Amino acid sequence: VIGHPKYQESKRIAIFLSMPDEIQTEEIIKDIFKQGKECFIPRYKPHSNHMDMLKLSSAEDISSLALTSWNILQPGDDDTAREEALAGGGLDLIFMPGLGFDKKGNRLGRGKGYYDTYLERCMKHPSGKPYTIALAFREQICESVPVTENDVQIDEILYEDC
Repeated sequence: VIGHPKYQESKRIAIFLSMPDEIQTEEIIKDIFKQGKECFIPRYKPHSNHMDMLKLSSAEDISSLALTSWNILQPGDDDTAREEALAGGGLDLIFMPGLGFDKKGNRLGRGKGYYDTYLERCMKHPSGKPYTIALAFREQICESVPVTENDVQIDEILYEDC
């Protein structure tokens, strides 16, 4: 990931805070700050498919975040001081989680459509759609995953030995 050309050229990067069953992103987040890039993380709105990408001030900032009922760390609803990526300069790159992926760029998420809805919003931003990279385990690569017309294909999937 760190040596990937899209990562190297990106200044504004959104990345998920990994759950135990996902590719661990802590070292990538540390590198984002080490490289002087801007880091944004998801804040999911429960009972909807709305998600924002909010700016972290440092890797240590993660320890100040609240744990949601889904066991995900994210800024609280009362945290209004953080920049939302689309209210500013948009994003260059989004690292995406998922349950399954196929080599055509289809992604199976957790069923709420948060990332698909967010990417639709990105397409309306003046900076346009960011490059999307899914981080996966080799075991998550499938022949095909089910998709609907609302699913947005990802640009690239990174997994071991890909």
